[in-house]
Amino acid sequence: MVAVVGAGLLVFGNVLPFRSGSDATDMSTPAIGKPFELLSHRGQVIDNAALKGKPYLAFFGFTHCPDICPTTLFELTDLMNELGPVADKFNVAFITVDPERDSKEMLAEYMTAFDPRIMALRGNPHQTEVAVKAFAAYAKRVPTEGGNYTMDHTAGVYLMDANGSFKGTLDMHEPRETRLHKIRNLVAGMT
Repeated sequence: MVAVVGAGLLVFGNVLPFRSGSDATDMSTPAIGKPFELLSHRGQVIDNAALKGKPYLAFFGFTHCPDICPTTLFELTDLMNELGPVADKFNVAFITVDPERDSKEMLAEYMTAFDPRIMALRGNPHQTEVAVKAFAAYAKRVPTEGGNYTMDHTAGVYLMDANGSFKGTLDMHEPRETRLHKIRNLVAGMT
């Protein structure tokens, strides 16, 4: 189990594909921010267009995650509390990579432990795959003993500006002040 979770802590630089071909303008710009459509745990249809107009943080995970996902959500909740009114100026989206187990009802119950402004998003398997690709993320089902499974996935937080453009990542291993500074800069429209 530890090996599977450890594999989920992929470094962004090693998993983000870069643009290539005729639409390549800057080979250092990750191909992140493509269209997706999911359903929130409150029943709203949320897509990349609906999130425009306000910066947002996006994080992939699943409710059966033993430590990384709940820890990240608790840390985001804590950062939002510290930011006070600034936290109302951005959205946070927790996108499940396990739509088979993470029903709308399961997500609604799970999210009661975190800041109520954090949206949990889910889709059918195809929609989930599209969302993972939209962020150039990684997710894979990994069998475990007893016929069960876990999910291996990208474990960083994406920072997206009000236009839906990728602006960087938030690493929960960074110093707290660095994370707060990144969020404040995102909200202020600075990079």
